[in-house]
Amino acid sequence: MTMTDPLGDMLTRIRNAQMRRQSKVSTPSSKLRENVLEVLQQEGYIRGFAAVDHGDGKAELEIELKYFDGEPVIRTIERVSKPGRRVYASVKSIPRVKNGLGVSILSTPKGVMSDADAREQNVGGEVLCQVF
Repeated sequence: MTMTDPLGDMLTRIRNAQMRRQSKVSTPSSKLRENVLEVLQQEGYIRGFAAVDHGDGKAELEIELKYFDGEPVIRTIERVSKPGRRVYASVKSIPRVKNGLGVSILSTPKGVMSDADAREQNVGGEVLCQVF
């Protein structure tokens, strides 16, 4: 069975693992997922991630989740642009999450980046998800 929303699947795996207070979670590998995880790591929402190759052609990403005083660093993580309804934003209309305390992750012509980086580089794109 094919997956219609791989990025949404990864975000749900992260959300579920944090509810169970797990230290690591794995997800199938893809370039888009790696790029989103790089932004999450740069912004300080996860400890890190590593690519694991199982040899049978199936690679996985192992994500190390981050906690502070026993509580997950990621309070909310939600998909904005979905396969049934894509959401695009120009550089002037990039949404702010919790008045700038959170981060929106965008897919732009210059790559996947946070909302602050997109404003700095004066580029808009598809709003993939929001994290707080």
